[in-house]
Amino acid sequence: MGAIDLIITNTGEVPIYQQIVDQIKGAVLRGELAADEPLPSIRLLAKELQISVITTKRAYEELEKDGLIYTIPGKGSFVADQSERRLRESKQKLVEEKLAEAMKAAKLLGMSRAELREVFNRLLEGEKWDLF
Repeated sequence: MGAIDLIITNTGEVPIYQQIVDQIKGAVLRGELAADEPLPSIRLLAKELQISVITTKRAYEELEKDGLIYTIPGKGSFVADQSERRLRESKQKLVEEKLAEAMKAAKLLGMSRAELREVFNRLLEGEKWDLF
C-alpha cells in the first residue's frame, strides 16, 4: 500500500475489518495518505493480509460510507479528498466515538460522571497528554 502498512491481529476483540478501517482512517486523517492515492485492490489486500475478500470488502465499504475513500468500477479504490473542514469534522467524530466507548466502559464499571471527569482531567493535565 505504499504509504501505509497495515498490522492485523487475530487476538483481541476488535474485528479484522474494523482494524483495517481504523488504520486507513487514521492514515487519511493524519495526512499520510493523499487525496486520490490508490489503495490496493480488495483481492490484493486480502491476499497480502491473508484474510477473506469479504472482510476487506466490508472494510472498504465502511470507509466509503464514511467518505474517506471512493471506488471507480474497473479502476479501484482511492483516497477521497478531505477539505479542511471535513477533515476537522472527521477527526472530532473519531475522538467522540472513542470517548463514547470510554464513557460506556466507565458506566459499566459503575463510575460516576464526577469520577470520569476526574480521570479525563488528570489525563489532559498529566504527562500522558504531552506524549502526543
